[in-house]
Amino acid sequence: MRPWWVIPGVWLWAPNGAAAQAASSDTILSIEQYLNLEQVTDPQISPDGSTILFTRRVINRMEDRWESSIHVINADGSKPRFLLKGSNARWSPDGTRILYTAGSQIFVRYMSGDGDGTQVTNLTGSPSNPSWSPDGKAIAFKMLVPKRQAWRIALPGRPEGARWTPEPRIIEKINFRSDPAGFLPEGNTHLFIVPAEGGAVRQVTRGDWNVGSRTGTGELSWMPDGRSILIDGLAAPDADTRYRESYIYAVDVATGHPRQIVTRKGAWRNPVSSPDGRSIAFVGSDWGLESYHAADLYVIGFDGSGMVNLSSSLDRDAGDLTWARDNSGIYFGADSHGARNLFFASVDGKVKAVTEGAHLLRDLSFSDTGTFAAVRSSAYEPGDLVRISLAAPKQIAELTHVNDAWLSRIKLGEQEEIWYPSTNGARIQGWIVKPPSFDPRKKYPLILDIHGGPHANWNFGFNFRFQYWAANNYIAFFPNHRGSSGYGSAFGNAIDSAHPGDIAFDDLMKGVDALLTQGYVDPDNLYVLGGSDGGTLSAWVVGHTDRFAAAACRYPIINWISFAGTSDITQWAYHRLRSAPWENPEKWLRNSPLMFAGNVKTPTIIMTGELDLRTPISQSEEFYQALKERNVPTALVRFANEHHGTTTMPSNFMRTQLYTLSWFQRWARKGAGGSSSNLR
Repeated sequence: MRPWWVIPGVWLWAPNGAAAQAASSDTILSIEQYLNLEQVTDPQISPDGSTILFTRRVINRMEDRWESSIHVINADGSKPRFLLKGSNARWSPDGTRILYTAGSQIFVRYMSGDGDGTQVTNLTGSPSNPSWSPDGKAIAFKMLVPKRQAWRIALPGRPEGARWTPEPRIIEKINFRSDPAGFLPEGNTHLFIVPAEGGAVRQVTRGDWNVGSRTGTGELSWMPDGRSILIDGLAAPDADTRYRESYIYAVDVATGHPRQIVTRKGAWRNPVSSPDGRSIAFVGSDWGLESYHAADLYVIGFDGSGMVNLSSSLDRDAGDLTWARDNSGIYFGADSHGARNLFFASVDGKVKAVTEGAHLLRDLSFSDTGTFAAVRSSAYEPGDLVRISLAAPKQIAELTHVNDAWLSRIKLGEQEEIWYPSTNGARIQGWIVKPPSFDPRKKYPLILDIHGGPHANWNFGFNFRFQYWAANNYIAFFPNHRGSSGYGSAFGNAIDSAHPGDIAFDDLMKGVDALLTQGYVDPDNLYVLGGSDGGTLSAWVVGHTDRFAAAACRYPIINWISFAGTSDITQWAYHRLRSAPWENPEKWLRNSPLMFAGNVKTPTIIMTGELDLRTPISQSEEFYQALKERNVPTALVRFANEHHGTTTMPSNFMRTQLYTLSWFQRWARKGAGGSSSNLR
């Protein structure tokens, strides 16, 4: 039974194990310990359920980057071992081989021996989403087909051997850049097939369109008879201009013809065939301009008939789709109220939870024997490989313990869940992490940490940053304001066409007010920060209240008009306010934090990646210059080698936290209760 406390208008609970973990050590988390953090991702359980492949990510301290390698473990947790360097490992249908990628090539390895993999491609491009054919004889994948720039001019007068400036890049499409890829090369992504034993690579699809929706695709899904492959995308030459449209197709392997299965206008993606080949499961929603709609789970006949929404009663984003072996329904993962669990939707539309708990179950992989593998994270566990049986889903076997060695020596802060009322009857969920040596008789500075998205969410999972705030004697507070995902379409779409604005602002401030009633938060030393949309909201907050001692805005949107024309998501930017800036500039301006810079008095540090194409660095520079013009204490920190974000490089993750706390301590009021100048 989890401990809980009822407080007027607010309730909180702490996960089981909090007291035991807090008593494990007297060592406090330091920023250097981030370099010890390891990640487990992409588990792949063998068809017979006996063996699990997984990717293990560690920090290379010498080269300042994350490195991945493929490991293998018996499903009972025995004999964990390194297998090879590479990624995207996938079992063959008979479980005797695996495919994987290394560099820009596809390899196949027999699992009965200890030999190296055999290279089956010799590509000049980079393959993605490799997938076995049902008979194990071929591998399908996606790859860019470059296209020569059509508009060329004859430039006269160039002497032989002269070093003239390279030709200009000519752009005629809306979507010509993408963060973090950069400027997109001319060409289209198409479907290819290569024999599993190696040989000539065959291009299957052709034309001026892309295999795969821009919003992202799952694995390529072969039909059981091997004659066609399911994809999502928009097989039309004007796809570049058609906002949010994507459909489901069956590509004939022999001819390359894409037959459209789903014809209803919408954003449909991630198709998966039923074992008998009669039905297709996929996710998405009908087309619309609303900012957010949960990606429901649908099924449709292979012939395009009988399209049905199976998960409307759940109203959550469905992912990790896997059909039941008897064709009775689909297993899927979904976020709900800060947790991620496994659900099952029967073909007649009945949805039930298979697992439950205050944890995140991600990267689900199913065997033919009723067991599945996943990565589980919870408040005090960064993420480990687990095995679960569908026959007894409450019994979760943890198979790896990659962070136990160093975490067992750390005294973490206690994490508690909080629900509180906001305006218009809304109930808002959030979490707090208290300092490891928390004393309810003392008052602590509070950090309000706002998530990005805006349609994303904080959750029950382990978060190094929040524990780091707590280790430096701050209360870390991270709420899911309206607009967050995991609470249904209406909750997520509450901020549609008016963000930032009163709704999210009210939810955030009501949470701070609720915590102030508990008596252990120092009202003079409140701090606010966030990244991406969280950075936008942070800038909005300091333009609408002076209650915070300091702020940290990371890669924000400051001016919607300039953002729309410079971001890599121009179509989203132009559609979200329902009118163009030249049609209704007042609406665009009243939702821009820049227009409230004249109200800002809060010392504000602004941090951004120099290579950012999502919220370009010019957005941060606009806010910085506006605050400097008004003599507001501010600093602009430009992170090298970072695209959207400031934490891709391990050293930059550490710098982000250190600069933030240093700034907060510089502007602390009345000697805040945080750490001294020597940051942990």
